[in-house]
Amino acid sequence: MYEKTFPNKRFKLTLEFLQKHINTSESILDLGVENPFSKIMKEAGFSVKNTTGEDLDLNQDVFKTEKTTVVTAFEIFEHLLNPFTILTEIKSDKLLISIPMRLWFSPAYRSKTDMWDRHYHEFEDWQLDWLLEKTGWKIIDRQKWTNPVKKFGLRPLLRSFTNRYYIVYAEKI
Repeated sequence: MYEKTFPNKRFKLTLEFLQKHINTSESILDLGVENPFSKIMKEAGFSVKNTTGEDLDLNQDVFKTEKTTVVTAFEIFEHLLNPFTILTEIKSDKLLISIPMRLWFSPAYRSKTDMWDRHYHEFEDWQLDWLLEKTGWKIIDRQKWTNPVKKFGLRPLLRSFTNRYYIVYAEKI
């Protein structure tokens, strides 16, 4: 997945945001299979269990079997057809979600070779906020950041000052 570039800035800011709101004594269910960032969380002292690759649109049993205080969903909600159902099924009291934001100058991402690596949703910040509100979550904190790339052109220039990522910490109402 990160053969050409590793998202150092995104991972650094995500870890700082996580550490700001979650104590290492809390248990975390990280949506998605084990990945480089879940390994970073473990190295930082967090107790993390990942989902096993099940299609969360069709199967939310993990929320019935895993009892954790926190659910994290870093860069996964854009891949889901029905994040509403998942948000209503979560039993944990704390939630951290990060998403790539919809950019007016770039189409939604779609891998031609990997069916799992496609974006069904690319949210604007207000859309994720509304989704969380409708599913019983109160946003406590939020942050946005850019994703500059080392290329020449109009899109790389726009990426240097247009927010690309949005992260939210929410608690169950």
